[in-house]
Amino acid sequence: MIVTEEQRKEAHAFYKQALDILNESGVPFMLGGAFAMFHYTGIYRDTKDLDIFCKPSDYPRILKYFADKGYRTELYDVRWLAKVHHGEYFIDIIFDTVNNICRVDDSWLQHAPKARFVGVDVSLLAPEELVFCKLYVLNRERYDGADVNHVLLKTGRNFDWKRLLFHMDPHWHILLAQLLQFQFVYPSEYHEIIPKWLFDELMRRAHEQYDLPPAFEKVCRGPMIDQTQYEVDIKEWDYKTYTIKTV
Repeated sequence: MIVTEEQRKEAHAFYKQALDILNESGVPFMLGGAFAMFHYTGIYRDTKDLDIFCKPSDYPRILKYFADKGYRTELYDVRWLAKVHHGEYFIDIIFDTVNNICRVDDSWLQHAPKARFVGVDVSLLAPEELVFCKLYVLNRERYDGADVNHVLLKTGRNFDWKRLLFHMDPHWHILLAQLLQFQFVYPSEYHEIIPKWLFDELMRRAHEQYDLPPAFEKVCRGPMIDQTQYEVDIKEWDYKTYTIKTV
């Protein structure tokens, strides 16, 4: 975390340099993270990193481009994350999520709005994709539910709910749970922000699942939202879980 004005100046100088290099590389990318949160909500966080989103096929080109310019690069996790280092500051190159559910594709880039950060023109992660990624961050150590609520509060009136539902369709329970939480947190706003058709559709699914027989396989989907607290289910209680994909 940045705590001094000197650190802030150093960080912003690095951010500008890094974004200029990214634009120079010609690789399509989107800026997410703290700046996206600030852009949509006004909530400001000083951090020592930039979150850059790109397609899985493009992150090797970004790493090579920075490496050729003398930066230290790192393939941190082949499933979803690479890094570019500059002293104590760094860039997270994100192309998926650790659970391999939110894989970046062309549609993310097509819906990315334009913005300007540290004097550089960039494409910004759209609020729908920002929420999509954050809905699965429900760890004990990090919980993004409040971030989701704040993004929905500030952008929900113009939000593409059909696109978010498309993203969340296989895991609609998580979306319903978040919308119920939003109703609880913002009782005076949810009528204008959460479309009734969406809430009715998700509640219909919730009712109808009780008409179905229970799943034959003993499955725990907990590791999709918390990779540590559900280890006991998989390792000791004999539950099956999702299969990790690789790139």
